[in-house]
Amino acid sequence: MTLTAVLHSEWIKIRSMRSIYGSLMAVLATTLTITALVLGTVGQEQAERAGSDPVLNALSALTFGQIAAIAFGATAVSSEFVNGALRVSLAAVPRRSLFYTAKMAAIGGAVLVVGLVTSFAAFLVGQLFLGEYAIGLGHPGALRAAFGGGIYLSLMALFAAGLAAILRSAVAVISLLIPLLLIVPFVFVDVTTTVIRYLPDRAGQAVLHQSPEDGLGPWTGLAVTAVWAAAALLAGWWAVRNRDA
Repeated sequence: MTLTAVLHSEWIKIRSMRSIYGSLMAVLATTLTITALVLGTVGQEQAERAGSDPVLNALSALTFGQIAAIAFGATAVSSEFVNGALRVSLAAVPRRSLFYTAKMAAIGGAVLVVGLVTSFAAFLVGQLFLGEYAIGLGHPGALRAAFGGGIYLSLMALFAAGLAAILRSAVAVISLLIPLLLIVPFVFVDVTTTVIRYLPDRAGQAVLHQSPEDGLGPWTGLAVTAVWAAAALLAGWWAVRNRDA
């Protein structure tokens, strides 16, 4: 069986399971909803503040969209471990490495497309609420941040997918990542700032800033997130290849 055929079958799985497809669409829906709510109420007030980053303000809702991206990546993989689905998948595609590669490519590709649409849509929709403070994609750092935002969402989904291949549970992955991403940085921000900037979300979100002044540069930060995702995917590949289905 060719990689193209397996990719097609994995895409069919994504489209046919409501929980998986719904979490993918939630990336767009969540981000746009938060963007409209925040920028529609306090957007101009934020823009008036001294030192405000207009690019980050426009794309800040991606931090909520990433939760849906994480849920999608984790659910798309953990569904294989429910009711013996993995045994059926491996009966159709006995080469485990091919199966795993196709699944992760389908997950990453789907989120990349949706993530890019989400990132650009959030930026453009948000400007509708800013009046005289609105900026365009030609603003310094804006186009790079919009592209980087889509890549960032894809990397976070792959990071969660790799962990799901190890833990075999979307609930376990989400229970691990949500506190790590949303709670730990705020609790230890004054103690381990140097370490926190290398966490997968904090590093990758550097690309959303117009010009990061503290910590990693935009593409360096995104590269750090890519390393986290690659490590999780490699560990997940080992688990799928060596464990019983």
